[in-house]
Amino acid sequence: MALYLCLRQDKDVQIFSPSPTTVEFNRIIGVNKITQELGNKNLIIRFTDYKADDIERVSYDIENSQFRLTVIPRQRISPPGKDQIELSYSGVSADTIIMVGGANESHFPAITSRELTSANIVHVGIKDLSLSSNKSYLSFSRPASSVSEVVASLIKESGMVIDEDIATNLLMGIENASNNLSDPTVTAETFSVVAGLMKLGARRAVLQPIANKEEFPQGAIPGRYTSQQNTSQTPVQSLTQDQVKADRPLQQFSKQEKNLSDQDDPSQSNDMEKAPNDWLQPKIYKGTSIS
Repeated sequence: MALYLCLRQDKDVQIFSPSPTTVEFNRIIGVNKITQELGNKNLIIRFTDYKADDIERVSYDIENSQFRLTVIPRQRISPPGKDQIELSYSGVSADTIIMVGGANESHFPAITSRELTSANIVHVGIKDLSLSSNKSYLSFSRPASSVSEVVASLIKESGMVIDEDIATNLLMGIENASNNLSDPTVTAETFSVVAGLMKLGARRAVLQPIANKEEFPQGAIPGRYTSQQNTSQTPVQSLTQDQVKADRPLQQFSKQEKNLSDQDDPSQSNDMEKAPNDWLQPKIYKGTSIS
């Protein structure tokens, strides 16, 4: 998506993926631009749930330099509704095909199309692509922590503009592929690329892990107790009166501590110094200035 957003600044670009885009990719900026149909040569207009026999004829004209298509239904038959119009494309008209990632030709079945015979093929990835056919292609692949790291360097070397959205997509790709920069493939170059993207305004999407109750130490959750003998198997349960008596060390105080607590209680001490009587009298402030 980052490469697509860069190229569309001055090129006519289409991004295609044969596999459907799942919910986990919704955080990628511009993900709605990905199509599952490779084709931008011919426009196809289809009427869904509408009988073709109900159309008497179709005509077109040009009005104010704009093309207008008119669908005329038969008498006493309603025309197709707006919700019944389906637009799609067929045929491929491309000068260059850029393949991102992948390992072999089976990951890019679209390049076997006859319409792409004369198109230039470029591959960007972290390892060389293995093609069974005799197709020649230009490779920008090199070892890296992720394809996003390679794309980030390629965009920078090409002199294309990287805005905040492009930088954010690249940073998310690097973090996702490298397990938040903890993968052994991460190098100093990776951190340099990440630093450059963050300077350009890349936003991180760090997910905070949810803590489990079992991860808390014993006694950390009030009213909960986990048996030390079966910590890994016994679920957390509420204390009963019998358990309180049996597990007295959890809340037992020594006699000395109790006596010390009683001595610190003002209600139990007879030697407490009483406050002076004038402390309880109302106080009157007298002054010569009024603000």
